[in-house]
Amino acid sequence: MGRLDGKVAVITGATSGIGLRTAEVFVAEGAKIVIAGRRIPEGEALASRLGANCIFRQTDVTVEAQMEALIALSVDKFGRIDCLFNNAGGPAQTGGIEGLEVERFDAAMATLVRSVMLGMKHAAPVMKQQGSGSIINNGSIAGRLAGFSSSMVYSAAKAAVIHLTKCVAMELGETNVRVNAISPGAIATGIFGKALGLSTDAAEKTPAVMREVYKTAQPIPRAGLPDDIAQAALFLASDESSFINGHDLVVDGAMTGGRNWSQQQQGYVALRKAFDQGG
Repeated sequence: MGRLDGKVAVITGATSGIGLRTAEVFVAEGAKIVIAGRRIPEGEALASRLGANCIFRQTDVTVEAQMEALIALSVDKFGRIDCLFNNAGGPAQTGGIEGLEVERFDAAMATLVRSVMLGMKHAAPVMKQQGSGSIINNGSIAGRLAGFSSSMVYSAAKAAVIHLTKCVAMELGETNVRVNAISPGAIATGIFGKALGLSTDAAEKTPAVMREVYKTAQPIPRAGLPDDIAQAALFLASDESSFINGHDLVVDGAMTGGRNWSQQQQGYVALRKAFDQGG
């Protein structure tokens, strides 16, 4: 406990899933936090539960004035900002390239990429003046390899986030401000339900299903959990990672490592049978 004592963090997309769990972990580790989300009841309930070290502000992360005000709130209330976790996101249009709608493409890019840019833009001057800070952007394994999302738009947006992270890290690192990304694998949250068209309320009830569906998708025999990403964010927000900059931390149980061992061995068995039958 106490790994974030004296630190102040801003967490976007904090009303559910990864953001909510990260808020809980950060406060438990001693941080003061400002949390942002679109849903007022959920945000206010979380802030009330976490106590005086947590403030909620309703925020549309795609609107510059609202992101600027969010960062300013952290400085006004707590005097500084040591960590920004650009976690807010959402699903994007699915389907092939010929069916993509420009309006939905632009909306997804605003939610997934513009929001990250805005957070970094307005946190940077505060952190540079302090001479320290950690910015963490939520990427995805879908941004590293094709075929890991139901949406090519989502994949493209997350690829942009990962590369933007590295570009900004090269600039801000010169003032001791670190910028890193976390790329989750199959994490049991409501985003999968939202991507398939479920309402927000219905999607938030699906993580238990996702735990079952994805428990064999990677060598580690369980689905990823919001806490897995929250713990990674805790490490990157803490002084323990003070020499890590411009890095994309993959947290996927080795889903992107290659073929699972058991599947590979089953393939060899099938091949031997084919040889025997052919001989």
